[in-house]
Amino acid sequence: MKKLVCMEPGRFAFEEADIPIPAKGESLLRIRKIGICGTDIHAFAGRQPFFTYPRVLGHEVAADYVEGDAVGFAPGDKVTVIPYFTEGKDIASRMGKPNCTNDMRVLGVHVDGAMAEYVVVPSHALRKEEGLDYDDLVLVEPLSIGAHGIQRGAIISDEFVLVIGAGPIGLGIIALANIAGAKVIALDVDDNRLAYAKELGASYTVSALDADVHAQLASITDGDMATLLFDATGNTGAINNAFQYMAHGARYVLVGLQKEEIHFSHPEFHKREGTLMSSRNALASDFAYVMERLRDKSLDAAQFITRRVNFMDVPELFNNPDKPLLSGIKTVIEFD
Repeated sequence: MKKLVCMEPGRFAFEEADIPIPAKGESLLRIRKIGICGTDIHAFAGRQPFFTYPRVLGHEVAADYVEGDAVGFAPGDKVTVIPYFTEGKDIASRMGKPNCTNDMRVLGVHVDGAMAEYVVVPSHALRKEEGLDYDDLVLVEPLSIGAHGIQRGAIISDEFVLVIGAGPIGLGIIALANIAGAKVIALDVDDNRLAYAKELGASYTVSALDADVHAQLASITDGDMATLLFDATGNTGAINNAFQYMAHGARYVLVGLQKEEIHFSHPEFHKREGTLMSSRNALASDFAYVMERLRDKSLDAAQFITRRVNFMDVPELFNNPDKPLLSGIKTVIEFD
């Protein structure tokens, strides 16, 4: 089989390898589609923290079940993978939060991922298609990131929700917040992404490049500002700026990740009795929710997948100086 290895920042290499044999507690998958994530882009560019090379990337998976000991699975079943692996013994796991354990190993980040024709994963991480196709399955993980953020924020129908950053994760949050009945405001620097946000359910869009962002948000919310905010940028400036957009009593959920310190006015935050929280990865319940929304067509895979590329053409795509990976919403690698 072929696997694509990120040897070092900026360099991919195809390698030939034997098809792996699953051990006890594991299953072998034949990969059909892989979504390209910001994590993959940052790793290729050398900007991913706590990352070592060489590494096979890829954690957004649509595959066929081949063999293993997964209960209730048969060869040929279409599957996706919950790509956050843990022993399940630490305090987070005991609190029902296996998405943020201290022994977390993420497929394609801490262990070799699915940019390969075949991959072995823990059997308990598999989820069946139940009426979904490969396009649906490859989107389950990134959309579940948004679903977990929505769950963390305890979204309320008809409240004003501000989503900062209309990239793939932010657009998923926008679509899911719209399904939940919120009045969604999208904030981004890119007019094309704001147009996507409108298509996916944003009631209002605001350019972050405007000088009067605060005034526009105040006008939209009748002076109240947003009661629930999500950062999906991972940009330090955007994260810090958003504290001024919080209503009194608001919740602010950090979905995007960056490496610097966060700064905000304690008195301003305190007088609002604001709530600041992070959202990491996703839970099995988030995967189940997203799969149900894809089944009932509340979420439409066709609205998210904007580029397709053959597995053998991936290095060329990552090295393209015009950076097409940064346009559109989701690029999907296809193995057929």
